[in-house]
Amino acid sequence: MIEILIDVVGWAGAGVLLAAYALASANRIPADGPAFQGLNLLGAVALTANSGYHQAWPSAILNIAWIAIGLIALTRARLRAPEA
Repeated sequence: MIEILIDVVGWAGAGVLLAAYALASANRIPADGPAFQGLNLLGAVALTANSGYHQAWPSAILNIAWIAIGLIALTRARLRAPEA
């Protein structure tokens, strides 16, 4: 049962990453905006869980780096945002 859940999480993560890329490529969301970064972060977390469970270490490490990049981008955007 856990393996099915992990696979669903992995597929969902892949779908979220593809959606982020498609939305940015179609100019529906800005590629440097929080929606794009948030979707990438969510997708990378899901794929990291899947890759780690299946011991696909190159993919897991890549997605950990992807998470770090997303967190840095979101943090920088928050710091640049004017206070309301």
